[in-house]
Amino acid sequence: MLNQRSKYLQIAFNRSLNEVRDMIAMLPASEKIIIEAGTPLVKNYGKKGITALKNWWSGKIQKPGYIVADLKCMDRGSREVEAVAEAGASAATCLGLAPIETINEFIRECEKVSIDSMVDMMNIEFPFEILQKLKKLPTIVVLHRGVDENERNKEKQIPHDQIHRIKGTYGNVLISVAGGETPRDVIRTFFNDSDIAVIWRSFYEAPENTANLAQEFLKLVK
Repeated sequence: MLNQRSKYLQIAFNRSLNEVRDMIAMLPASEKIIIEAGTPLVKNYGKKGITALKNWWSGKIQKPGYIVADLKCMDRGSREVEAVAEAGASAATCLGLAPIETINEFIRECEKVSIDSMVDMMNIEFPFEILQKLKKLPTIVVLHRGVDENERNKEKQIPHDQIHRIKGTYGNVLISVAGGETPRDVIRTFFNDSDIAVIWRSFYEAPENTANLAQEFLKLVK
């Protein structure tokens, strides 16, 4: 469903469903926006939450919206993938730290139910080494500096240098970058040839400002 020639802004939502409904209503109806059901939202509301986000965003843009279910799968991902696909998710995430067997099964199951597979490389120094071991590549590789390390280790950089290496070897893989929250971070993400920039904090902290935040970030998505 994603166009490899386009860039996307992925907004992760982690507030209550009522708040998220109001926030989605404030978003511009742009096909360049990806909606993420963040891990806390998935844990709190399960399939109901994913379906709600799917319906609200699809209604907003008047076509099927792209919804990511951030499962952060570590084991037995096949059942979770089946469940979120039934709920309307367009993609799901598995951690690159999971056993290779789990990642392979996760990717296989995503393909079986026709959703995109996303492998999150948070806390992995060399994502390339994980990709080399897989039977089949995921649809999207996520380069990710986690929230806690972002707050406590400001010097740790998002591995933008890995983008060209991965794309140079695996041309069809899309790259998503998470962990940068400022306009400058988003500009740098796209400058380094990422396909998706993930943000959440500014929307979480100021939900009433959703419309303005989205418009400002969308200006950076060329």
